[in-house]
Order: sequence, then structure tokens, then C-alpha cells
Amino acid sequence: MIKLRLKRFGKKREASYRIIAINNLSRRDGLPLEELGFYNPRTNEVKLDVPGIVKRLQQGAQPTDTVRRILTKNNVFEQVRAEAVSS
Repeated sequence: MIKLRLKRFGKKREASYRIIAINNLSRRDGLPLEELGFYNPRTNEVKLDVPGIVKRLQQGAQPTDTVRRILTKNNVFEQVRAEAVSS
């Protein structure tokens, strides 16, 4: 199963995260299938590849709780529903 999860990078105590699509059996910092965005919790900066995320969600990828919260705040699930209705 494909998961959308956070991959940690950055210095100690100054973590930032990449939102990635990865096999659920892989390590947290393992080789991702695709990098789909960026999240910095210290500044609340979020950059998302929305078309890529929508494509992965339509293929059945499951977001983790934290990634789901980030996507909900950025209205990504509304775009997934709109694409499903238009298809």
C-alpha cells in the first residue's frame, strides 16, 4: 500500500519535512516513490504539488494523520472530490 507521509530533514532541533509517497513497509527516511510537497512546522510554511497529490489519492494512497491535517487545511480533499464528480 502507498502512504503519503512526512520525511524528516534538516539540522538537529530545526527539522523540516517533505511530504512523500512511499510504500508503507519502507523506512521513514527511505527512498520515496515521489516527493509531493514541503512542510516547515517552525514557520508553518507549506508548499504542495496539488496535482501530484490528487493523482496519488485517486490511485488509493492513504495519508497519515498529520499529512491528512495539512491537506485538509489546504483544501486538497475538495479538489479530489471535484475531480471525482467531473469524471
